[in-house]
Amino acid sequence: MTIRIGDTLPDGTLQEFFAVERDGCPVGPHSFSVADQLRGKTVAIFGVPGAFTPTCSERHLPGYLANYDALRANGVDEIWCFSVNDAFVMGAWGREEGVGDKIRMVADGSGTYTAKLGLELDLVAAGLGTRCKRFSLVAQDGVVTLLNVEDGGELTVSGAETMLEQIG
Repeated sequence: MTIRIGDTLPDGTLQEFFAVERDGCPVGPHSFSVADQLRGKTVAIFGVPGAFTPTCSERHLPGYLANYDALRANGVDEIWCFSVNDAFVMGAWGREEGVGDKIRMVADGSGTYTAKLGLELDLVAAGLGTRCKRFSLVAQDGVVTLLNVEDGGELTVSGAETMLEQIG
């Protein structure tokens, strides 16, 4: 069953890659608890089918980067880019796109968290395995307050501009 507005995001373990040492953590991939990282924050999360793919790299991620200040001004504490890729790939993609500390590049390498959300996208026939549907959501203290899930490979409702219209 797909996550819905009003649901609490399930706990799970995700990873991100640190390119520089910070908060006492060395360079490399680091696991974290979703529930711990959402506690007491308003977090905008957008999911993409794959790092370095055309729509994700040319429009989806850049939209959130360009609208970082506006999202923060509208109460968003953090922005996460989420994908079924490993932490190394997500880290490299973030460096390539110049996200710096503005967007957390969050990896669900095995797709287990994506399955908990009910947002799997079967791209086996295309040679890409099971990925994540393109989506966006806002969670306040872990509770989903806004959710947009795309049909197929479209980018019509999950972009930063739509999110801003909905929360602004």
